[in-house]
Amino acid sequence: MIKIKYFGALVARTRRRGEKIDFSDLPLSRLLFELERKYELAQFPFSVAVNQKIIDKFSNQILKNNDIVALLPPFIGA
Repeated sequence: MIKIKYFGALVARTRRRGEKIDFSDLPLSRLLFELERKYELAQFPFSVAVNQKIIDKFSNQILKNNDIVALLPPFIGA
């Protein structure tokens, strides 16, 4: 199972703060493709973190059981 967390405008778009999916060994790019189909997220800029580490959202990193994927809006400040 992979846990997905949404933040900022993505919470309003998806109407949820998170969800769980029953997949593992899933490429990140495939997960994001499926989320785009489900929620039409392309219009929202966001970064992706896997297990609290920011990664390229075009990565083919394989998501494993118990991974946490966070979709993060742009943030300002230092």
